Amino acid sequence: MSIKKIFLIRHGQTDFNLKNIVQGSGVDAPLNIKGRRQAALFYEAYKWIQFDKVYTSKLKRSIESVAGFIQDGIPHEELSGLNEINWGSREGKVITPKEDAYYYWVLREWQKGNTSMPIEGGESPEDVFERQEEAFNLIMSRSDEKQILICMHGRAMRILLCRMLNYPLKSMDLFEHHNLCLYQLDFTGSMFNIRAYNNTDHLADLS
Repeated sequence: MSIKKIFLIRHGQTDFNLKNIVQGSGVDAPLNIKGRRQAALFYEAYKWIQFDKVYTSKLKRSIESVAGFIQDGIPHEELSGLNEINWGSREGKVITPKEDAYYYWVLREWQKGNTSMPIEGGESPEDVFERQEEAFNLIMSRSDEKQILICMHGRAMRILLCRMLNYPLKSMDLFEHHNLCLYQLDFTGSMFNIRAYNNTDHLADLS
């Protein structure tokens, strides 16, 4: 029997997402109109679940994405360990393959296994993995919380999923994500099982 059900979502769309601008932990952008609509649709689809706790990063796009649940009075905790990776000098810049070959070179190096290498001025995947550890251990130590909702960020979520499922960090890009997508996992006491992968069924009515 599962002792903890985890609903893990990425935040809704921001104007930075729309314009393909790197955000990272140093850019605290709010949701845009579409992002707020995504958040509302997710709330409508899952408000029936009796969450014991809502966890978010400390960035407003994460908090705004679960505002409906927080307004319902579900206990909420912000954890800096859930913040997005720090993309260093690339934060706030438009990224395209033509305009920033270095950014894509770093991503390829990570895929090769060089996950201790930070991007210029920022963090490495292993840096993020290490700072997530305290937050992850805190969340998992609370055995009274049987169903929890976690809202965080794309790259950081990929790293956390590697941690939960015992994948090497170089495999993190296997975990695809879209704005306000859902990964649902059950923790059995010894391992995590995925019940939903990058699920966006709740966004079907988005126009």
